[in-house]
Amino acid sequence: MSEVFDVVVIGAGPGGYVAAIRAAQLGLKTACIDKRNTLGGTCLNVGCMPSKALLHASELYEEAGHGFEKFGITVKGLSVDIKAMMASKDKTVGELTGGIEFLFKKNKITWIKGVASFTGRHALEVKLNDGSKQTVKAKNFIIATGSDVVSLPGIEIDEKIVVSSTGALSLTKVPAKMVVIGGGVIGLEMGSVWRRLGSEVTVIEFLDQLLPGMDGEVRKTFGRTMKKQGMTLKLSSKVTGVKTTKNGAKITYEPVKGGDAITIDADIVLMSVGRRPYTDNLGLDKTGVELDNRGRVKIDSDFSTSAAGIWAIGDVVEGPMLAHKAEDEGIACAENIAGLTGYVNHDVIPGVVYTMPEVAGVGKTEEDLQDAGIAYSVGKFPFTANSRAKANMNTEGFVKILADKVSDRILGVHIIGADAGNMIAQAATAMEFGASAEDIALTCHAHPTESEAMKEAALAVHGRTIHM
Repeated sequence: MSEVFDVVVIGAGPGGYVAAIRAAQLGLKTACIDKRNTLGGTCLNVGCMPSKALLHASELYEEAGHGFEKFGITVKGLSVDIKAMMASKDKTVGELTGGIEFLFKKNKITWIKGVASFTGRHALEVKLNDGSKQTVKAKNFIIATGSDVVSLPGIEIDEKIVVSSTGALSLTKVPAKMVVIGGGVIGLEMGSVWRRLGSEVTVIEFLDQLLPGMDGEVRKTFGRTMKKQGMTLKLSSKVTGVKTTKNGAKITYEPVKGGDAITIDADIVLMSVGRRPYTDNLGLDKTGVELDNRGRVKIDSDFSTSAAGIWAIGDVVEGPMLAHKAEDEGIACAENIAGLTGYVNHDVIPGVVYTMPEVAGVGKTEEDLQDAGIAYSVGKFPFTANSRAKANMNTEGFVKILADKVSDRILGVHIIGADAGNMIAQAATAMEFGASAEDIALTCHAHPTESEAMKEAALAVHGRTIHM
């Protein structure tokens, strides 16, 4: 008889590998299937982690070239070695993916390398990477196949001239001109990397501001900052065509409201218009699993699907396509399978843009609250008035807290600033405990730290800010 697992996870990205580890910790016989020869999915291999390595390296390069002098430090003969920078990035990726492999061995998880497709509700056929096939049976399956890049109609991503984030992470030289199609998180992060290293970067965005879905005031401030840093922004513009040439590409775009078409040249075009749930060739039609009108797997609050014994998490289900959201869902899903009570509060999922300055937000935006007709108070504090930011000469941005007008409960926090990605964790923790703005205002914050701006913003909700 063939082996039957308690849980088989399809996909080894942040959601999948975490779900597998948690299931194994709970005593469930667990396997994880992934088509890559390394664990970690898009995030660790060609997404979150390599991009952060390049963001950090490029920030150091720009700081050494343009920021050290204000501190009395002079650097001569500065240069960048792209090959060495990429090697450093790859080393980081290798260490992280190897770390997950160690955790799989530690937790006795069976790792199956191949592409899985359902043959029914309780079995998969896996086309193994070595060319053979294997049938895998389980009492429970978790679909954690993540998402894939999308392009605009008629524009092919060749990963040479027209690249996705994957190609943008492995360029062998600094392009003289780069055009980023899409003003979202991925495009701006990768665009900022290559701008710092010397590219002339143009961002073409359909909407009237960058970073769709984030707080409006933050978006406007961020746009001004990107312009100041040297990015060219073409907002309220739609790309109508990309024609590759021998040495690059010609990009044609026009105003959304109508007007003459404009054509510009680029060495590299970064396509960054979003991602789609990845359920290709998964055989869901043989299971009874239902999809919504956007191709996402429909789930209940416990992550179960319409087919008993099949569960789904991460980018293939509703919600923001974020690694940490997928991780939390993976843990909760495994606990539900084991008979525990796994839960994720989707109202408190922070989002971060790892540019410089960083942008972070959690909870409702002002636009959300206005659309819902919820009365709220605003407390805002700029980093120009924060002593640590002053000492570091990094005063761009602010902290903004939105609190319920009646109860003072924190409804949303939005930050643009040098350490926003770390600071947002305090806001998420406070919101998870149902804290009020006054709770943060009455909490002693270490001095001097950027986090004092959070306390001052909380004081500002009630007009009591001290340092402004």
